[in-house]
Amino acid sequence: MIELYYWTTPNGHKITMFLEETGLPYIIKPVNISAGAQFDPDFLAIAPNNRIPAIIDREPAGGGAPLALFESGAILLYLAEKSRRLLPAATHARFEVIQWLFWQVAGLGPMAGQNHHFARYAPERLPYAITRYVNETNRLYGVLDRRLADRAFIGGADYSIADIACYPWIVPYEAQGQKLEDFPHLTRWFRSIQARPATVRAYAKAQSINTHPTVTEEGKKVLFGQTAR
Repeated sequence: MIELYYWTTPNGHKITMFLEETGLPYIIKPVNISAGAQFDPDFLAIAPNNRIPAIIDREPAGGGAPLALFESGAILLYLAEKSRRLLPAATHARFEVIQWLFWQVAGLGPMAGQNHHFARYAPERLPYAITRYVNETNRLYGVLDRRLADRAFIGGADYSIADIACYPWIVPYEAQGQKLEDFPHLTRWFRSIQARPATVRAYAKAQSINTHPTVTEEGKKVLFGQTAR
């Protein structure tokens, strides 16, 4: 059984999408990040960066003691290797997928995250910051659109952890100031993943867990402005 420490963010959705797709048994342990649950000492013992998602695999690949992991990209790689699903075995195909997984965790996620922050959550509107991150998100959408021009999925013909990593960061495209119709190949890919039964199940679970997804002013104080202390 895999324990998934989760909240309803793009990075959280990655892991529920994978687990629903592969059928690995798991249980969700909600971590309400707007209420400060990510600072609970028990959670910090698993995820020292006080961010979700994190997992504990009680029956890890290779046996031995339970394995705790944080960082969504590392979790996806581990689960793919454990299940032998959604990550090709052949070297060339495998690293096609891995490089795009890294592209998401290093580029699309952080840039779209800053987009969200300055456009939706910052206490004052900073036009330069908003324009900077909306434009960078647009550039990254263009990179992905060109990648998908001649292939069904990001890694090639088969659905993979690269697609799972990227999809939740495209879901809030309107809030990111983007128009899907400007990216036809991305749109086709997005709609195909949106319709997958595992994706539908994953997002339905999110709705049942976080029934009030609006971030309150108190929640903003918890989420933003953290320091080393």
